Amino acid sequence: MVDFVEVNNARLAYRIAGSENAPLMITLHGGRGFGDHRSDFRIYSQLSDQLRVLSFDYRGHGQSSHTKPYTFEQIVDDIEGLRKHFAGDKQVIICGGSFGGFLAQHYAIKYAAHVSYLILRGTAPSHHHEEGAIKTLEERIHRVPSFSAHMLRSKVFGAFESDIEFQLVYFAMLPLYDENQDPDTGLRKALDTVYNAESHNDLYSEEEKYFDYTDRLSEITAKTLVIVGDRDWICPPDNSKLIASRIPRAELFTVEGANHGVHAERPELVLARIRKHVDTNI
Repeated sequence: MVDFVEVNNARLAYRIAGSENAPLMITLHGGRGFGDHRSDFRIYSQLSDQLRVLSFDYRGHGQSSHTKPYTFEQIVDDIEGLRKHFAGDKQVIICGGSFGGFLAQHYAIKYAAHVSYLILRGTAPSHHHEEGAIKTLEERIHRVPSFSAHMLRSKVFGAFESDIEFQLVYFAMLPLYDENQDPDTGLRKALDTVYNAESHNDLYSEEEKYFDYTDRLSEITAKTLVIVGDRDWICPPDNSKLIASRIPRAELFTVEGANHGVHAERPELVLARIRKHVDTNI
């Protein structure tokens, strides 16, 4: 059951599992304007015997309120508000994938002292991943007959004119995300997803689009695990390799045959590696 909490004048939808005495892990979902907490919670809540797992929808996403501004900085400050609300003055574990990975890096730099462990899944340190995604799309274009490089550049990495256009483009590109994409499952997923073109467009505005944390990754002090599928199309593996090389003592875990949603495709491997990474006895 979804609960709600007021943070920085926004009403954020969340779910939480695990003992109040366990270390808190905040998961950060992917998708600018269309992701939500549900998939991450379904997977990562399996760690609730060891951790207290909190998954939430960003403002302007899922079931959370459409409270502007929609910016990286504001969402990162919302994460800090959640940490204070649920963990007080304690450090937390931050686990972010894709867009959530961008936010996780931002948070771990800005609030370095508040993060004990950092887990980054299928993400990138800068906007430069977009060119790699376009190149990968050109190589795999046969998988998405109703999608194009122009849609990727101008819509997914640009702006949508409406929520319905957003939904149609998302459905067209879905086969790129999973090495074992089932069309019926894809249709159900596309219909079940909440789309907010306004929040997407704001988060791809000139002020937000050209993010680059590369030169600041050395400021991250959390014990870091970087996870990537070797078939990741939208944040190709070289991005994860770069992140792991720049964060002090970071570890890289590459899963063969997995795509962008490596945690959903191979949860048994990913969750086992996270359990090994997170030493809750400290």
